[in-house]
Amino acid sequence: METIKACRICGGSSIRTFFDLGSQPLANSLLKSPDEEEKFYPLSLSWCEDCCLVQLNETVDPKELFSTYVWVTGTSKTANEFADKFYKEFVGRAGGSKEKYVLEIASNDGTFLKPFLRDGWKVLGVDPAKNIADTANKEGIPTECVFFGKEAAEELLEKRGPARLVFARNVLPHVANTHDFVDGLRVVLSDDGVLAVETHYAKTILEGLHYDSIYHEHLCYFTLKSLERLLRDHGLYVFDVTASPISGGSIIVYARKHEGREKPEIHKYRERESNQKTNNFASWKGFAAKSFAHREKLLEVLDKARSGGKRVIGWGASARSSTMLNFCGIDCNVLNEIVDLNPLKQGLFTAGTHIPIKGAEEVMEKTPNCVFILAWNFADEIIEALKNRFDYKGQCIIPLPVAPRVLQLG
Repeated sequence: METIKACRICGGSSIRTFFDLGSQPLANSLLKSPDEEEKFYPLSLSWCEDCCLVQLNETVDPKELFSTYVWVTGTSKTANEFADKFYKEFVGRAGGSKEKYVLEIASNDGTFLKPFLRDGWKVLGVDPAKNIADTANKEGIPTECVFFGKEAAEELLEKRGPARLVFARNVLPHVANTHDFVDGLRVVLSDDGVLAVETHYAKTILEGLHYDSIYHEHLCYFTLKSLERLLRDHGLYVFDVTASPISGGSIIVYARKHEGREKPEIHKYRERESNQKTNNFASWKGFAAKSFAHREKLLEVLDKARSGGKRVIGWGASARSSTMLNFCGIDCNVLNEIVDLNPLKQGLFTAGTHIPIKGAEEVMEKTPNCVFILAWNFADEIIEALKNRFDYKGQCIIPLPVAPRVLQLG
């Protein structure tokens, strides 16, 4: 682990720490046994006075974080549905072209490349996790297992030529060598091509109090202002922006290698960030204070749900749940089990808090009194499954956004 001494984007030395979440395990370092030895790392956020980037102070070795991976995009109904919509929006911004080659960086299992493949595009995925890349290749999505950067981009360019469309979803905040990564994006993009970059949106995190999106994989928390600054420094110019439902609320920016006319939505986003003080230090200091207050309220709600020996289970052993569980001190003495639909996680235990992770049928056959929806960004999807698959009529706790709320089903 290394601690930064300067801003990850602009290199400025005026970075101010405002939120310390304590020492935490790596969010996706699930355990085979609760007795397994674990590593804990400091987890804290700073704000840059020069470019307003919110960022982690600590950087964990990327090979420890990403060489194997347990998140699989295809297990999310929301992601599958959004993949088709994203395809249409992206192609619609690309303009007419006979060249139909699309490259996705950090492509995971290839879920977002499938609509392109169905429409006759030549596709290629790049992902550093060998287990995930192997899965994608078996499912017919050509995928290379490599950590992406300028050198890897030059090799891809030599082998396959420039890509008309390049997209990088939910990866830029994870990258330790941010500038090398963005250099690589520019290298593989054709001169008249379009780049799409999706990141969780710091404005949404700030306003919705999404402190659970802070973990060691997420090094940067971008607003449009900080993201435009980064891309512009590498000769990539944002011309449009749209919202995404992923990660509880993300943005997708579309960029080219040349400056040109900007869509009206860009100006709306800039104006909202300015008017609502999204990039101000005082706003982020307030975020930290509200997060500590939220922790106290959430523990009160859970204590009430458990009163009289009632059985409370969790749903969704996501990376974001790891931050919430460890920050709030919610362990196996509070939650009996956690449901997760991803087979790669079932049979394991949560990092730091040692809660067993199991399949839905195994957990729900014991009829819990309350379901704590840890993956609250998929709450609608989970509640639908509880009602329709399990005829569940108990309580649900939805911890975020903003404040915990209790929902009675049935």
